Amino acid sequence: MLRYDRVAFGYEPYPIGLISGVFEPGIYQDLCETYPDKPLFQYMPNLGNKYSLSEVNNPSQYRSFLRRSANWRSFYDYVKSKEFVVKTLQMLEANNINMALRKPKIVSGSGSWKRTSLLGRLLGWTELNARFEFSMMGGNGGYIKPHTDMPRKLITFVFSMTKPGEWNSSWGGSTDVVWPKDPRNLYNEGNKYFDFNKVTTLKKMDFNPNQAVIFVKTWNSWHAVSPLHAPSGENLRKTLTVNIERKV
Repeated sequence: MLRYDRVAFGYEPYPIGLISGVFEPGIYQDLCETYPDKPLFQYMPNLGNKYSLSEVNNPSQYRSFLRRSANWRSFYDYVKSKEFVVKTLQMLEANNINMALRKPKIVSGSGSWKRTSLLGRLLGWTELNARFEFSMMGGNGGYIKPHTDMPRKLITFVFSMTKPGEWNSSWGGSTDVVWPKDPRNLYNEGNKYFDFNKVTTLKKMDFNPNQAVIFVKTWNSWHAVSPLHAPSGENLRKTLTVNIERKV
């Protein structure tokens, strides 16, 4: 379902890439047109001015939406599949990013998680789970504070879910690679959030239709979304965040 043939990576200060044309155009259009409505989302003021709908945030609404939407259910099934995780790891390997995972085992969607986890520990597997989150920010003042992601996350995709002409790049919306001004704060494996005045911006990954930003979680994978400045809060920065993570 996802296309990785137009991926380009940078490697400093950590691996981060941009995938253009990541969906087939027809699939992308259908997903944008059926993106869930704002009332289904949970407001997340602790992370910035953000709204979230996921397996964790408003899970009953999330499951109900997927039952009603055949195309998003198909995408959910794809993200939970072994094919998605394997294809992603192969793409990273082809771009000189070796995750060095010991005995990787895909357990996404497993109905017997406790049993699988016990067996995984006994056999020394690195158990991998994939999941996705619908996320949106109000265009007038929305943001996500500088952070490095939770330790269990390994790989993050941020898919733009905006139709052509729906978002103006002058409003912001880029995924920014940032860097702490104080070098004592560089090491952030535990994912402490910072204020914007404590970091400088090294690179901006523009927010454009049908693309994905992909990066690898490291101890210094600092990133953020700077405050947006669209004409109205009703101009929404809509995204889909997909994570591949260690289950334990």
